[in-house]
Amino acid sequence: MSLPVPHAAVTALSPHDPAAADLDAGIALAEIGKIARTDLSAWARAIDEGTYPATLLHRFADAGAFRLHLSQGHRLGNAIEGMSRVSEVCAATGFMAWCQNTLVWYLINSENEAPRAKYLAAVATGHVLGGTALSNPMKSFFGIETLKLKGTRVEGGYKVKGILPWVSNLGPDHFFGCIFAVDGAAPVMAIIDCAEPAVTLKPCEPFLGMDGTGTYGVQVRDLFIPDDVVLAHDAMSFVKKMRAGFILLQAGMAIGLIRDCIAMMREVEEPLGHVNRYLDVQPDQLCEALAAMETEVNTLAETPFDTSPDYWRRVVSARLLAGEKSVEAAHNAMLHCGARGYVRASRCQRRLREAYFVAIVTPATKQLKLMLDQMPA
Repeated sequence: MSLPVPHAAVTALSPHDPAAADLDAGIALAEIGKIARTDLSAWARAIDEGTYPATLLHRFADAGAFRLHLSQGHRLGNAIEGMSRVSEVCAATGFMAWCQNTLVWYLINSENEAPRAKYLAAVATGHVLGGTALSNPMKSFFGIETLKLKGTRVEGGYKVKGILPWVSNLGPDHFFGCIFAVDGAAPVMAIIDCAEPAVTLKPCEPFLGMDGTGTYGVQVRDLFIPDDVVLAHDAMSFVKKMRAGFILLQAGMAIGLIRDCIAMMREVEEPLGHVNRYLDVQPDQLCEALAAMETEVNTLAETPFDTSPDYWRRVVSARLLAGEKSVEAAHNAMLHCGARGYVRASRCQRRLREAYFVAIVTPATKQLKLMLDQMPA
C-alpha cells in the first residue's frame, strides 16, 4: 500500500547555512500539526498495520520536522514539540520521527567533520531517511547485553560483522548509526548504508502494533566502514555527550500520546460522564501531570550538554515518568471509553498498544530504574 501524497522538492540545506537558523519554528510546528491532522490521521491505522509512510516522512521533512534542533544552540524543545504533534495522531510515526531526529542528533554531535559534511544536510531535510541502532549498545553499556556488532581495524577504516535484531525506520536506501566493539580498543560509532551489499535487512516477526515503522533485523557480513563515516572512534565518550538529547527527544512520543488520551476522555464526557466520574483518574488530573512533565522536559531540553550528575538523574527520571504516564493515560482512556474503545477500529486500543511501546523502547522502564539505582544518591 502506498501513500498518495507527493513529495515536494526540497533544496539541500547546509547546517551552517543561515537558512538553517532562519527556520521559523512557529510556522514549522503549525505545518507539522496540519500534516498530522490531515494526511497522517487518514493513514494512522494503515501504518499501525504495516504500511511504512516514507512519503509522509518526506512531507514532515519538508515542513522542517527534522531540523528544528539545528538552530538555537541545538536546544531540543522545538524538536520535541514537533514529535509531540505527530504523536498526537500516531505514535508509530512519532517514533519514526524520533529515529530521524536522533540520526540528525548523532551527526550534529560528531567531532568528525567528514560524516557531518557528507550526511547532515541530507538527513535533516529528509533526502536520506534512517534509524538509530543504539538499542543494543545502550543496554550493553549497563551490563544488560554485550555488543552484537564486532569490528576489526583495517587500513582506512574497519571491517564489521554481526546481527542486530531490531532497528527501526529502515529500508533498502536508508542509513543508520551503529556502535561496534573493537578488540584492544574502545567501541566505535559510525554510519551504515543499508544499500551496501554486505548489509541484509530481515523482516521481523509481526509486533503487537507499530508494524509500519520500518523495523528489521540487520545482518552485517564483513562490511568495510571507512573512517569518513565514523562518528566517533571512542563511542563511550560520544554517547555521554549526546545521551541526554537521545533520551529527551523520546519525550515527544509520550507527550503527544498523552494529549490524545486526554482528548479521548473528554470526547466521552457527555455520553459517559455520569458514570465515568466514579473512575479514579480523571482528565484534569492527567492534564496537571502532563503540564508538569512538559515543564520539566522543556527545562532539561534547554541544556542537553549539561554533564552534571544531578542533570543526568533528572533526564533519566523524566524519561521514566514519560513511559509510566503514557501507560497510565492510555489505560484510563480505555476505561473511560469502555466498549467503544475496545473495538478494532478505535484509536483508543491503538493508543494502549503504543503506550506500552513508549514504556519498553530502549531505554525501557526496567533499564531506567536500573540506571537510577546505579547513580550516586
